[in-house]
Amino acid sequence: MESYLDEAYERLRDTGPERNGWLSNHAPMAAEVLTRRGHGATVHRWLDEYGDQLESRPRGIDRIQQEAWRDPLGDPVRAGDWLNFFETEVREAPWRQVLATWWPRLLPGIAAGATHGVIRVGHAVRSLADEETPARALELAHGLAYWAARWQPLAPAGQGPYRSRDPRSALDAVPRVADQRFGIRHRLAQLAATDRWTEAAGAIPGTGTAQERLASITEASVLRYATHGHGSPIMLVHAATAPNAVLRTMPELPERLWQPSLEAAWAATAAVTAAYSPREPRPAPSSEDVSPAEVMSRAVSGGDEHAIKFVDTVIDFASSPGTLDAGLHAVRLIEGD
Repeated sequence: MESYLDEAYERLRDTGPERNGWLSNHAPMAAEVLTRRGHGATVHRWLDEYGDQLESRPRGIDRIQQEAWRDPLGDPVRAGDWLNFFETEVREAPWRQVLATWWPRLLPGIAAGATHGVIRVGHAVRSLADEETPARALELAHGLAYWAARWQPLAPAGQGPYRSRDPRSALDAVPRVADQRFGIRHRLAQLAATDRWTEAAGAIPGTGTAQERLASITEASVLRYATHGHGSPIMLVHAATAPNAVLRTMPELPERLWQPSLEAAWAATAAVTAAYSPREPRPAPSSEDVSPAEVMSRAVSGGDEHAIKFVDTVIDFASSPGTLDAGLHAVRLIEGD
């Protein structure tokens, strides 16, 4: 696995974090999944097919100063500067130290790049937890840089009367934004004026530790995709992949950051749910007797990066009934989208 992944990261090191305006570069994330899930031999072929969509790394404008990092935060024009900044950071300090310093700074802007900032960081952290290599540290730097350049806070959560221990009920109670005609920035901008948003975003469901609660939220998001994914087959995968990226990162963070990580991850899941859920669910698809490996193989055969990453999250919860069905349903919906 290691050589395929490091080769892929080296191949992608001079590509930009976005393409066609502000669409995310999914190649590093997909490469990490393919190598982890037994498809490393397909990585370079997959990159050959995806590579035409990629753009070159953006050039820097001005050096970001340690003491003035707040000013360029959330400024996509400074993406090249953030890349230069974080490359220096991971060269000069252990990656966990860099992560612990910047995670709480970036976490309030978890909506960055339609949550792809935190998702890319989560994949990089998982690869580094397996093995520390220069290529993986550089990928973490690029993920953090993307998150910083697109840093975007959500409408604040509140403390309302609504509470639920059941994550699925909590997701079902998230209100939909009124206008779902345009992209995610337009939709998220409506959250502050959406009735019951503050209560829903502040009502973090689940019981147990922060990691246990976040795992139950992620699993509920996977299962809910089976009946609501038709609302937006691609965008609704992020209701599960974003919190799972946080969940995978939490073991590498100081314990003091676990609770704020849970809070931000729930807010991100609720926001994507509010922005893209359909008005009505549809009956879940018929179940199939398939293994996790078979579901991943179907996603890899289709080649779509969103399906590959969603099934990767699904496999983390494969022991729960219905999760593999949700993965298969996502593959079908996305391929037909």
